[in-house]
Amino acid sequence: MRFDELDLEDEILDGLEDMNFYEMTPVQEHTIPVILEGRDLIGCAQTGTGKTAAYTLPLLNRLLLEGNEENVVKSLIIVPTRELALQIDQQFQGFSYYAPISTTVVYGGGDGKGWDLQKNGMLNGSDVVIATPGRMISHLQNSHVDLSHVEYLILDEADRMLDMGFSDDIMKIISYLPQDRQTIMFSATLPPKIRELAKTILRNPAEVNIAISKPNEAIDQSAYVCYESQKLGIIRELFAEPQESKTIIFSSSKLKVKELAHTLKRMKLDVAAMHSDLDQSQREEVMLNFKNNKVKILVATDIVARGIDIEDIGLVINYDVPHDPEDYIHRIGRTARAAATGSAITFVSEEEQGKFHQIEKFIERDIRKAELPASVGEGPKYEPEEGRKRGGRGGRGRSKGGDGRGHGRGRRDRLRDKPRGGSSPREGQPGTADEATKRPSGEPDAPTASAPTNSAAPVPPGTGAEASGEEKPRKRRHRGGRHRRRKMPVLEGEGELSR
Repeated sequence: MRFDELDLEDEILDGLEDMNFYEMTPVQEHTIPVILEGRDLIGCAQTGTGKTAAYTLPLLNRLLLEGNEENVVKSLIIVPTRELALQIDQQFQGFSYYAPISTTVVYGGGDGKGWDLQKNGMLNGSDVVIATPGRMISHLQNSHVDLSHVEYLILDEADRMLDMGFSDDIMKIISYLPQDRQTIMFSATLPPKIRELAKTILRNPAEVNIAISKPNEAIDQSAYVCYESQKLGIIRELFAEPQESKTIIFSSSKLKVKELAHTLKRMKLDVAAMHSDLDQSQREEVMLNFKNNKVKILVATDIVARGIDIEDIGLVINYDVPHDPEDYIHRIGRTARAAATGSAITFVSEEEQGKFHQIEKFIERDIRKAELPASVGEGPKYEPEEGRKRGGRGGRGRSKGGDGRGHGRGRRDRLRDKPRGGSSPREGQPGTADEATKRPSGEPDAPTASAPTNSAAPVPPGTGAEASGEEKPRKRRHRGGRHRRRKMPVLEGEGELSR
């Protein structure tokens, strides 16, 4: 269906033509007529299908017809992040190029001048206010903003806002609005908590579900099943040759984002990092450079997983498996937008196999497991179900045997198969019982209760007990010390990227 078949004003159609928008996407075709009728609506469609235009176009049309002679805030759009707020404002500017519609973007992180601009825009009666919940609450409490004339309320990425803990803020903002209004709720996923919110704030809504909770079929999805230590090697192989299109690499950790970006810069690649430690001006500069091809690779946290519409993103890499299946859909939805195609690759370590299997069940398909590059060696088997049976850690598939406590083939088992002769404490350290917990994993364990005390390994000359002319037997170590020490490899693994 074409946009010119809708009952839209000429000013709106002229803006669409200038932006080369002619054909509607399915979500636009199903929702725009409903919104034009004035009904409340709850819409769910896969990301990248044009949800933003699905509500901005009918909203602009109604605002253009009604005018704003009283100079009051007539519509409010609430979004989870400043990046999404700015993107929606850009779409409004394009669609309303020939229409006298004013917008104000309200978000945190700026200076006092930004606060005053937002305050004055709302006090002077902006037609459309696009706001993040926290900053909107601040203005309601300190700027005496009047929302009693709002006729249209739109919640975009509603599930994300609830995940981020904005539920109370949303309800507080709604308490400032009149009861008689049109409310529209959009998101890529609609979990039960969203439906509960919809029952509270929507009145007899129409519901549109298009490919609910499913990734775009145009995305080629694959996964590398690997050890955590192999991930960086795979990255090096993937970017050994220049990529034609843009790439986003997602990680859930700010530390990993920073370290990974640093590593890619050392490979002479055009890369930038995007995370919450950047201030607003830095974020805008990074996104502008990425959009204008000055940066080809963006390493980011989930801060850009939703609502960022940038063309020519050909590859999305999940450096770690997202915590929620919905986050996976949003991440890979940054590619293959509109009619384009793209690829999504996920790195799945042993501990992440369980989470990745839940994603496969959620989207109802088995994601192709790609062969690891020869340079990184062999990876673990993909056995998420077996991993849960062994202890619920999500697929520690290489474990053989164990100590009965879910540790797999641990230090005690390795030492049992290792010859006991010739090992000693580190050079220059006393061989006392207090130092036993500091030995490397390749050194022998303390003697068991049944072993003779004089069977302890000899102490190097000039140290410890031998310096005093006697062999001092080592005491049996408390079992709790071994459990504390088993945490050390995990802590070291977190710094794998910096090696």
